[in-house]
Amino acid sequence: MEAVRRWRTDWRYPTTLLCIYGFFSTVKPLEPFLILYLTGPDKNLTTEQVNNQILPVWTYSYLSVLVPVFLLTDWLRYKPVVVFQCVTLFITTALLLWLKSVPAMQAMQFFYGVVTASEVAYFSYIYSVVDLKRYRKATSYSRSVQLLGYTVGSVLGQLLVSFELMSFNNILILTLVLTAVALLVSCLLPMPRQSMFFHRRRTGQKIATGGTKRHVYGSGDATEHTSRAKASLEKMRDEKVEKEETEDEATPGPDEKGPKAEDLEESVGAESCSQVLLQLWRDFLQCYSSRQLLYWSVWWAMATCGYNLTVNYVQVLWEDVQPSQNFSIYNGGVEAVSNLLGAATAYGIGFTEVRWDQWGELALGGFSGLGAAALFLMTFTGNIWVCYGGYVIFKCLYMLLITIAMYQIAADLTLERYALVFGANNFGALALQTIITSVVVDSGGLGLGIIPQFTIYASYFSLIAVVFSLRGLFTIWRMQRSNKSHESAPPVKQEPPDSEEHRF
Repeated sequence: MEAVRRWRTDWRYPTTLLCIYGFFSTVKPLEPFLILYLTGPDKNLTTEQVNNQILPVWTYSYLSVLVPVFLLTDWLRYKPVVVFQCVTLFITTALLLWLKSVPAMQAMQFFYGVVTASEVAYFSYIYSVVDLKRYRKATSYSRSVQLLGYTVGSVLGQLLVSFELMSFNNILILTLVLTAVALLVSCLLPMPRQSMFFHRRRTGQKIATGGTKRHVYGSGDATEHTSRAKASLEKMRDEKVEKEETEDEATPGPDEKGPKAEDLEESVGAESCSQVLLQLWRDFLQCYSSRQLLYWSVWWAMATCGYNLTVNYVQVLWEDVQPSQNFSIYNGGVEAVSNLLGAATAYGIGFTEVRWDQWGELALGGFSGLGAAALFLMTFTGNIWVCYGGYVIFKCLYMLLITIAMYQIAADLTLERYALVFGANNFGALALQTIITSVVVDSGGLGLGIIPQFTIYASYFSLIAVVFSLRGLFTIWRMQRSNKSHESAPPVKQEPPDSEEHRF
């Protein structure tokens, strides 16, 4: 019993529970086959209904609840929102399983917008229950296990569908069981004693990483890329942080050693919400007063918007390129491969020796251009395998670039300010995504078909490539000119000291 008590008070206890929750909540075997399921005999919906009426609801829902959920997550200290996220995930899966109409599927997408917005609680929880020196390990575990969950879900779904081991409805029942396990584990998580904004320590904490989100059931967004990109970000940050860690040293967890009373600021009971919001606004203005951070954040928002739109609707494109069911059942395998290769690409950035402050913007432009070329290839090819390959290339390029952007932005920010910048960038991406969705995709707007949609997405990335390539070339020219001016400057002559020795 003493060993159990010590383990419960160690930092590994909440980390282990959070990792178990993260795994079971991200194993979704049906996700790569959502469009096939909705347009098949089980739901009997048309591609136009799914594309123009159902999928856009997720974007609207996500945008409408993102800011309130972000603030409530911090005010409630994470755990209640983690539990709430799992409950809404269960509701989402249940609606998908038992209801069939378009309004019901729209309700399902609304609830999943809430699930996605609540993802911030998962990524923030760990920082409130472990010490600063354990951030790297705890973050690495929680990110990696999500990647494992996504990959296992894709592979499992591919096997179940390819070998006809389960029907789509039975796969959803399996998903409900996995979600119920995640819900049970979430209830066992220790309650944090502090948060980043409303219940924070007075002593500053440097950033380890931030967190983000992923859409489910074929409407993927930023969590998936964050889970992979952050692993590489953490590795690069570790090269800057010289902190020795003892493997066998146990750091007390939240049940044994919480923050001292003098280390805690007064909570919302004494400090008004308006004071916290005012401080957030001041931090926001100060962060974005940096021109370099602003440029990288603009790319982040624009590229994440395009990435989300591509991942959300790519299954519809696959069905259009090759409507034969014999080919569409490889969606799970393609998602698994793209997940792993994207993770490897992001991780490999940690081994590169590049001056990103000089070459980074040109890299953003050049690789965004390659991503645009991959999207054009996906759009106009008639071969499903070429379309699959273009998707994998596009995804890997995005993982590569978002990792670089995260590293550049996080370089000198505290944990609190990075969370603020991260949230603001993703809110900007979501706002832009909402505008494009309402105009291009939604049946209330243009309601375009999938080929015109992806033509617009590819053109959108082409615009990003042109803007940031020009900006990158200007940055390189300016830095080289500055170096030449320093080299050509005459050396400053130093006067000899006025001493008796120099007088004679």
